[in-house]
Amino acid sequence: MPEPGPSPLQSSLPTAAAHFGIHVLGRAADPAETAGAAALTAAAAVATGAGTVPVAASAPVIGAAPVIGAAPVAGTVPTATGASVVAPAAVAAPASPAGHAVAAPPAPGPGFVLPGPTGLGTAGLSLARREAAPEPPEASAPAAPAAPAEGRPIPGLYFHPVPEPDPVRVDEVSRRIKAWALDEVQLYPEDWEGEFDGFSVGRYMVACHPDAPTVEHLMLATRLMVAENAVDDCYCEDHGGSPIGLGGRLLLAHTALDPLHTTTEYQPLWAESLHADAPRRAYRSAMEYFVNQSTPSQADRFRHDMARLHMGYLAEAAWAETDHVPEVWEYLAMRQFNNFRPCPTITDTVGGYELPADLHAQSAMQRVLALAGNATTIVNDLYSYTKELDSPGNHLNLPVVIAAREGVSDREGYLKAVEVHNDLMRDFEAEAAALAAACPVPTVQRFLRGVAVWVDGNHYWHQTNTYRYSLPDFW
Repeated sequence: MPEPGPSPLQSSLPTAAAHFGIHVLGRAADPAETAGAAALTAAAAVATGAGTVPVAASAPVIGAAPVIGAAPVAGTVPTATGASVVAPAAVAAPASPAGHAVAAPPAPGPGFVLPGPTGLGTAGLSLARREAAPEPPEASAPAAPAAPAEGRPIPGLYFHPVPEPDPVRVDEVSRRIKAWALDEVQLYPEDWEGEFDGFSVGRYMVACHPDAPTVEHLMLATRLMVAENAVDDCYCEDHGGSPIGLGGRLLLAHTALDPLHTTTEYQPLWAESLHADAPRRAYRSAMEYFVNQSTPSQADRFRHDMARLHMGYLAEAAWAETDHVPEVWEYLAMRQFNNFRPCPTITDTVGGYELPADLHAQSAMQRVLALAGNATTIVNDLYSYTKELDSPGNHLNLPVVIAAREGVSDREGYLKAVEVHNDLMRDFEAEAAALAAACPVPTVQRFLRGVAVWVDGNHYWHQTNTYRYSLPDFW
């Protein structure tokens, strides 16, 4: 297997996008084309609808060269799977032809500092405490990714190494999220503190969002991650969760994300219910912060993906109630919903810009997001395998389902699951490259790169979190 190379935050987008960048750079010698660059950049913003949202769609692509070349006529371009995407009349922000050059995180786009939280529990926040975005390092003098602090990767797994996350940001996010969990939402009792600390959510989110312009942007993702895990643990899994009655609990929790609109008589009763248990308190607070720093389109996108997640929870619960072991393809279908997709889908909000809704909704972008979510979720299956075997009950994960349904040993089931992950990763990278070439809009390219970096940061956290995970003895 070829060496996968560093995370795309340090490298260019995959090969097809790099080739597209070479093609555009080759046209730069035409003075007439170069002279029109500024006008073409404005045309690209109009083509994507960027001028209609408060976040500039012309936010720079990570490590990109200046926009050059003539704008192509809008049309459709096939992706690697044969699906067509609309290619707006925009120009490329070319990727590095070298394929693995380290690129610096961008500063936030012009005009973007979305308003801070103003709702319940935010009195102690001061906008004046926000730090400025750090100065990016020189792209011409890249530093090699540092070795992870602990843990070892799964042998044969396809992944990209990432640099160690910024320890200053890790410490600050860790401090703030613990204060939020304890003081604002009373998320857990004292005897759960060790588990909360062992989750290392600050390191997780800083690794997944290295281009976040401020710590407060990182906190948007961190609160939502902690809230999602509280729902999973308390409603479904380790801390009192059960498949029995799960649908009712999830429905009520989902109203903390997607508010109930009812009569004056019943509205106060619903509002009071949002404080009834830790998962609902966490959902309500995390979503309030997110809504106050995102656009309506970004908030609605997240609600949609959380509904997908909850549907996946319900499918797995139904199988648990009937002791059903699904076919491998059925399990993978469930995992497309019960997966990490809500996390990379907010990468633009955390990065301080917006991918316009029409570009996010394109079928090619949806396929990229689905593949990213599927690959990252199988990473979780693989790293949590021994943890789940040691837990009470029968936990479904991909190695277990493959072994049961295809009549192979536990070891063979695990190693085949590694290959399933690798196939998903290769498909994700190929589709992301094809979309980057077909739709060379700066926000599209930055968003694709951000999703790829989230995928790599997710693997890094699983690999290095030895408090939670250990590998089976299969090698």
